[in-house]
Amino acid sequence: MTSKKLDIFFKDILAIDTIEDASLNGLQVDNDGSDIRKIAFATDACGETFERAAGAGAGMLFVHHGLFWGKPCAPTGLHRARLKFLLDNNIALYAVHLPLDKHPQYGNNAALARKLGIECLEPFGAYHGQKIGWKGTLKTPLAIEEAVSLISFMDRPPLSVLPFGKKRILTAAVISGGAPEFVNEAAAEGMDLFVTGDASHSWYHYALEAHINVIAGGHYSTEVWGVRAVMGLCAETLNMDVEFIDVPTGL
Repeated sequence: MTSKKLDIFFKDILAIDTIEDASLNGLQVDNDGSDIRKIAFATDACGETFERAAGAGAGMLFVHHGLFWGKPCAPTGLHRARLKFLLDNNIALYAVHLPLDKHPQYGNNAALARKLGIECLEPFGAYHGQKIGWKGTLKTPLAIEEAVSLISFMDRPPLSVLPFGKKRILTAAVISGGAPEFVNEAAAEGMDLFVTGDASHSWYHYALEAHINVIAGGHYSTEVWGVRAVMGLCAETLNMDVEFIDVPTGL
């Protein structure tokens, strides 16, 4: 598979042009046009993932958080060093941000909803005019400790757990990554639990007074699921060699 063919494949599956996003979604750095026999998958584009992708013999690295955001970035300093490493090692970089958060099958939020056993999924959390999260009723009522266990990647602890709501959780809403401000919307829509990535001091008292449970699972740990789902798709559909590169930040 060439980078151009993979670009067509990912755009078709993930609909990356359907939501306004600061990320430059798609092929951010190309290779020299040679065939790609292995794709590495990671949450973040950074020096460590680049080095490990090269060590694994990957011709492409697929990430959730890429190198280009919002406006042109001059190739100086660390940015230049990262680009140079990719070019020197002939590794293509592919990034998908919000479209991967919101995707109903391969997205971070859909994966978290499935892990919690949420049924009758409804879109939740409007961002730039589109809802990127999910909410619904749990198939089996959960204690907050059980919910934490279900969504924890490799049993890593969450950033924060605020047990301010019902002891038995019947409804939940999820938005991965940096979305703690949506706790107010979750409470207003009658959710027993709100799951996100980042913790936020400013929303602590709102959650307490609104009597809603909150799990801040960690930005990284709530956003491994989308790239891993796409990795499985590539292995199954394209019959490609794939590898997940785990570089946890603890944040």
